[in-house]
Amino acid sequence: MRVSLKETDIIAPHFKKRLSGVTSTVIQLIPLQRTQGVRISTFGFGLPKNLPALAFKDLFGLWKSPIGRPFRIWHARRNIEMLCGVFLRDVLRMKLRLIFTSASRRHHKPFTKWLLRRMDKVIATSACTGTYLEVPHQVIMHGVDVRRFSPPQTVEDYFASSGFPGKYAVGCFGRVRYLKGVDLFVDAMIALLPRYPEWTALIAGRTTEQHYHFEKKLRQKVTEAGLDDRIIFLGEVLNTPVWYRRLSLYVAPSRMEGFGLTPLEAMASQTAVVTSDVGIFKELVGRGDRNGCESRRWRCFNRSY
Repeated sequence: MRVSLKETDIIAPHFKKRLSGVTSTVIQLIPLQRTQGVRISTFGFGLPKNLPALAFKDLFGLWKSPIGRPFRIWHARRNIEMLCGVFLRDVLRMKLRLIFTSASRRHHKPFTKWLLRRMDKVIATSACTGTYLEVPHQVIMHGVDVRRFSPPQTVEDYFASSGFPGKYAVGCFGRVRYLKGVDLFVDAMIALLPRYPEWTALIAGRTTEQHYHFEKKLRQKVTEAGLDDRIIFLGEVLNTPVWYRRLSLYVAPSRMEGFGLTPLEAMASQTAVVTSDVGIFKELVGRGDRNGCESRRWRCFNRSY
């Protein structure tokens, strides 16, 4: 959806074609911010066409200040977006201020540090993320749209309407790959499901070409265990919120996460969660929390049942 630069005070660049956690954040935040009166627009590619977006020609208007303000904000979330902002502001002398949101929990490379020092403001998505930053920053956590991710309300929101066997569902959503720990989930389900005949395991998420072999091995393992009808690969689903509502338990067994929104999405859907201790998970879900529990090692989850 094209919008004019005159309607825009904040620009959210997006320079990646494939779906990622950053993409999901932008997709959820932009419409919500717009409804709250924030004049924000996207710029770039790889986003749904219904989001408010600037055209390339609109960049030429950035030499002028917006009405009533001395500058516009360029809110980057990736290195390439920071670099583009630095070029526009410092080389082309456009009237911009640069903000970067950091969700990664690792030590940054020299080039990233160089970019970070040139930001006007840096945001960390968690206290832990902030410990990896060498520049002043503010901690502002991600959130989810509770209008989309909400408790069950209709018959379609319950697992019985899915057509799959079983009375209860346990799920693992996100990209199907090693770093997401999907193999840990499958191994745990192979060990647990024979003892719990009323439960069915669901795996939802896209598998990119480089991870096809990983998924194939998981499917073979499920077949060898005789659990094809109880450990189900849904692929990439369009209506993710409904599937969260259909779960009784959501599992996030990731080996590495920048932030990790899926436990928040599950909890907003009134679904209990079990997580590993990566990303923001330890800050979101504490051991003994009523809404879920945190497992420092996946084997602990397996043994607990």
